[in-house]
Amino acid sequence: MKQAIKRGVLAAGTSALVLTAMAVPQTGFAATKAKAKSAHTSSTSKVARTSATTAAPAPVRHVAPAALTSHRTEEVGVVGHPYRAQTVTVGAAQLQRAIPGTNPMKVLGNMPGVMFQSNDPQGLDTWSAQIMMHGFQQQEIGMTLDGIPLGEMTYRNYNGTNPIQAISSENVGSMDVSRSAGAETVAATNNLGGSIEYVSSDPKDKMGGQIGQSFGSNQNFHTFIRFDSGKLNESGTKFYVSYMRNDSQMWKGYGDQFLQQVNAKFVQPIGERSKISAFFDWSDLHQITYMDYSFEMMDKIGTRQGYYYNGQLSAYETAYKAALATQGLPGGSYPSYMSGLSDKSDAAYYSGATNNVDLLGGLKADLQMNDHIKWTTTVYGHNQQNQTTWVTPYFGSPNGSPMSNLVKEPEIRRFGILSAMHYNIKHNEFGLGVWYENNHYQSPMNAYEEPALVNGVLSSPLVYDLNHFSNPFTQIFNQTYNTNTFTAFVNDTFHPVRNLDLHFGFKSVLNTTRVGNGYLNQDYYGNPGPITSGVGLTVAKPFLPHIGIAYRFLPGHEIFIDISENVHVYPQSGYKLSTSPFSVLQSAFDSTHVRPETAWTYAIGYRFNNRMISASVYAYRTNFNNRLQQITSGSVINPVSAVANVGGVTMNGVDAGLTIRPIRGLELYNSVSYDHATYDQDVSSGGETYAIKGQQVVNYPRFMYKARLSYTYHNATAWIDGSYMSARNFSYMGDYKAPGYWLSNLGAEYKLGNMGQYIHGAGFVQNLVFGFTVANLTNQTYISTMGEGGNPIGGASAYSYQSFLIGAPRQYFGSVRAEF
Repeated sequence: MKQAIKRGVLAAGTSALVLTAMAVPQTGFAATKAKAKSAHTSSTSKVARTSATTAAPAPVRHVAPAALTSHRTEEVGVVGHPYRAQTVTVGAAQLQRAIPGTNPMKVLGNMPGVMFQSNDPQGLDTWSAQIMMHGFQQQEIGMTLDGIPLGEMTYRNYNGTNPIQAISSENVGSMDVSRSAGAETVAATNNLGGSIEYVSSDPKDKMGGQIGQSFGSNQNFHTFIRFDSGKLNESGTKFYVSYMRNDSQMWKGYGDQFLQQVNAKFVQPIGERSKISAFFDWSDLHQITYMDYSFEMMDKIGTRQGYYYNGQLSAYETAYKAALATQGLPGGSYPSYMSGLSDKSDAAYYSGATNNVDLLGGLKADLQMNDHIKWTTTVYGHNQQNQTTWVTPYFGSPNGSPMSNLVKEPEIRRFGILSAMHYNIKHNEFGLGVWYENNHYQSPMNAYEEPALVNGVLSSPLVYDLNHFSNPFTQIFNQTYNTNTFTAFVNDTFHPVRNLDLHFGFKSVLNTTRVGNGYLNQDYYGNPGPITSGVGLTVAKPFLPHIGIAYRFLPGHEIFIDISENVHVYPQSGYKLSTSPFSVLQSAFDSTHVRPETAWTYAIGYRFNNRMISASVYAYRTNFNNRLQQITSGSVINPVSAVANVGGVTMNGVDAGLTIRPIRGLELYNSVSYDHATYDQDVSSGGETYAIKGQQVVNYPRFMYKARLSYTYHNATAWIDGSYMSARNFSYMGDYKAPGYWLSNLGAEYKLGNMGQYIHGAGFVQNLVFGFTVANLTNQTYISTMGEGGNPIGGASAYSYQSFLIGAPRQYFGSVRAEF
């Protein structure tokens, strides 16, 4: 949370935690931030860091046993794509076993090689939610919803939105996951490290609905209501509309984390094999965020510290005095519990929050032209209005208060079209497609007054409603980006024999960004010079190949090989907030020559499935090149930042998984993942060279173990899972690490089925299900998300560097859901 860029600190978004692809065992599970708190930039320049798919007939659908807690079979692998040998499909059944409202990516965290971290048990805190696959960070993972690109999953997304704000988890029909470099058909320009493709569920053929309610620790309430129209006429017209509300108090500190959402989907069949569908999403998110931590804070003040804010005047008085002390003004003092800290100013602030409103919609035509040709076209639009706030003790208000509320207020307006055609004939499946998007992104940050406090009397009322801001007294910075993206793909999957797939395809990328309206408040930043403005950059990659082989032999056996190259176009953000080459001074931009990040991934995998055993092993290597890093030098008071190419990362790893089902209803899943991902070169910053060559990449463990035991007897299911994560490098030099830890969860579920069997006249209630879950069963204290505010280079200053979050303690949840 500490937003100062100190000497030798590298931004989180720049860590390029590349890593590579891993194949998901079709066992158990498979079988079936940069919170660029720009607002956290201080007046003394303490600056934040961050850091067309077409549904063509699949040649073969790999059928594997059900996931960890189910004995049902579920299709996994090639789903709606000509060739996706290492893609694993996670169905709605797996998602329903999680705590209601849980971020679907948290469910993916059970997969080998996938790490999901969050400081809340549902994974909904957008500042904290962090997913990495084979060492690739979330900014390097392509994400789509029904083919619509969701952009980079960062805290303050510049070209999309967080998936939890795009669709309610209950409406997710499936997720297609590739932990290697994403396929050429995925509409993404950042999928160096694979892809996650969300597929929304269709409206049901029969009129009815769903209702669910859960209750949990910290006054957690989750409500979901959905109405399905059923078929309205002979042509099969149908739709659904749903409302979701998730409200929870923070487990430490004070404040609310709230998300409400409306989804709607309309489907109009055309004949037997074609249809037109439309999807709509409105989401409204308001969250008080959690304080970032340092190792020093953990050692000296424990793990329960939050913002000063608690809704009371006394908390404002405490923050007010701390701000006076930060600026060396009379009357200033820090709370006594901070006496042993080397950096009291950043150990706590008054408050910080996130507000997001999204409108997302798309219209899709799936047209089966004849027995050989299918054509799919999607048009979409998206608007997001965002506010991230931070009450800073470094920049006072005109009314005399030593604090002001810095509010980053970006807005996204984008629209696009995807169109693809697949032609299947004899032994070949040909595909070609295009994607175009225009994205307009504004990135201003403004300062608003906080009340002055004189003799215990406020100059104006405290406003605890963080949803609305008006009349800023100054602007801190601003930039306006306009980006045009065009991609095209061509591929062919050749089947010389029934059980052999030979795939070759490539993607072409043309991405152009221009930035203007650059403004930097010289009073705030100390007259460093103008911010980058009136310039542009183009990424042109005409040939990004993808080669694959899949061979199925003997009953249940399969081996595949995959080779691909991908590119990550330049990101965008506010001043000094990420690895964007535009987020620096004009002088730094003019003197730096950057190239886009690219990665080659090589993978080989084997899997076996039968009624009793599912097993897999997957080995991979990735060479990540042109890693962009934000390098900071100079003093804390007036740091100088530049984005530079600092070399590459080499990653080698292996995943293995085994699920056994010795008797009906009993299932035991185990997986191990080993990832050796190291930096290829040392890094120079501020005239010094830092020895990071050979160090494991920051924030991602070298070893992970995951297990789950479940038993189903008639209508009752019980399960327990456990996972071990080895130590993770917090500093680039590896001298500070987050310790390894074990985490376990326990749950049970009972299905009553049709209530009409038990209560006269209540037969309309169907599939009544009661659930109970204990998260973090052993009440483990552990470090969850790391690097959301950047990672330190190393040395003594890393001890007090605030850029990780503490995982939630033991939490309890109960739920009931039913269909009607």
